[in-house]
Amino acid sequence: MENGMEEFDRNVRGFVYDFAMQRGYPPKLAVTAVKFSVSVDEARDSFQRLADARILVLQRDSGEILMANPFSAVPTAFVVELDTYTCFANCIWDALGISAMVNKDSIIKTSCADCGKAIELRIVKNTVLGDPGLIHFAIPAKHWWEDIVFT
Repeated sequence: MENGMEEFDRNVRGFVYDFAMQRGYPPKLAVTAVKFSVSVDEARDSFQRLADARILVLQRDSGEILMANPFSAVPTAFVVELDTYTCFANCIWDALGISAMVNKDSIIKTSCADCGKAIELRIVKNTVLGDPGLIHFAIPAKHWWEDIVFT
């Protein structure tokens, strides 16, 4: 065991992020189970261990992935358009992170949380272009995991 993580969980983690980087969303439990020739319950247990280690955020009712940061498994107000797919980020920080993670130019579409004005940013050669703005974090970073979904 390395850093409290079994080899199986490390492999699942790698698969989850490779899958998300290729498609724009994390895999479902059933897809993960098939990939590793395990039961859905074994895949769910691995997802839970990864969530306990703050690597994933799970949907409460199903154990499916909600967030494989910076990717969101559900629609959000932060849309990231790449040349290969369009995906959702959990926040503006994550939207910027997707472009960096996949190392591709992108367009980020969202809106101002204060006035509702549409905002579009372009990431071109790792440079953020667009209207100057302000990214506001309502909660200090040290408190994000107290309620990461709200954050």
